[in-house]
Amino acid sequence: MAIHSNLISLLFLATAITILTISPPTSAATRRPQFNVVRFGARPDGRTDSTRAFLTAWTRACGSRVRVIMLVPKGRFLVRNMQFTGPCKNRSIFVRILGTIVAPNNIWTTGNSPHWIEFHRVDGVTISGGVLDGKGAALWACKKAGRSNFCHNVKLQGVRISAPGNSPNTDGIHVQFSTAVSIVSSKIATGDDCVSIGPGTANMLVDKVTCGPGHGISIGSLGKDVNEQGVQNVTVRSTTFVGTTNGFRIKAWGKPSNGFARNILFQHATMYNVQNPIFIDQRYCPDRNCADQVKKKKKVTHFFCVFFCYA
Repeated sequence: MAIHSNLISLLFLATAITILTISPPTSAATRRPQFNVVRFGARPDGRTDSTRAFLTAWTRACGSRVRVIMLVPKGRFLVRNMQFTGPCKNRSIFVRILGTIVAPNNIWTTGNSPHWIEFHRVDGVTISGGVLDGKGAALWACKKAGRSNFCHNVKLQGVRISAPGNSPNTDGIHVQFSTAVSIVSSKIATGDDCVSIGPGTANMLVDKVTCGPGHGISIGSLGKDVNEQGVQNVTVRSTTFVGTTNGFRIKAWGKPSNGFARNILFQHATMYNVQNPIFIDQRYCPDRNCADQVKKKKKVTHFFCVFFCYA
């Protein structure tokens, strides 16, 4: 997973992610100088707090002027919330995870931080391999899942996200207020949207993603606020849905809003045991309490140039 952005906050929240597996490193990467978290005091026993060791290893890697590896070896490493902050002195940091990074059993030990692991203001970081055990079940009652906000030029490739089908509010990947985001060759199983695309998203590609269980791939919800950015130039292609509630879905609140969905292409999908292959809902109301929904003709979220095609 390569991250290229001068202002990026890519969040891994315990809410949504149980397992994250990414493609193996290249041979060129293995020849770089290494900053092993164990060298800085991390313990691979799954019980000792290794947060400070991880942050120290990142500081050393970020401060290096040559291409480096931040290495997480085999074992289980317990960490609290961490922010890996840039900008760094080099634009080629390879975070190689051979073991498992484990969140605390008590989610409140993260304090006031809404994030478990966060990369902020970094450019040219590659994350490879390993498992992130976010202890997501403890947060199922919370309404906030993982998000990638205010990002540009981000590619997520070869990602696997796994959560039980009955786990509530567990969007696999939620993107909003971001441009040029690609999600490629990934498998997502969850209890909510596999991929949800929120307001302010433009020029996004979802390609070769397998979804199931889950609620499908959704644009929205849109139009909850009167003044809202729209979603535009989104392509979802070569996707597979297995046992999902929906396939392709666009959902918008029936409220006055200048929100919109424009230039949306859903193409080349294979669906098995999907309840609603295509679902467009302009009266979205998840809580069954929407007295402010528009009953007469007023300006609501507009859909322009939405295409569903096979060829």
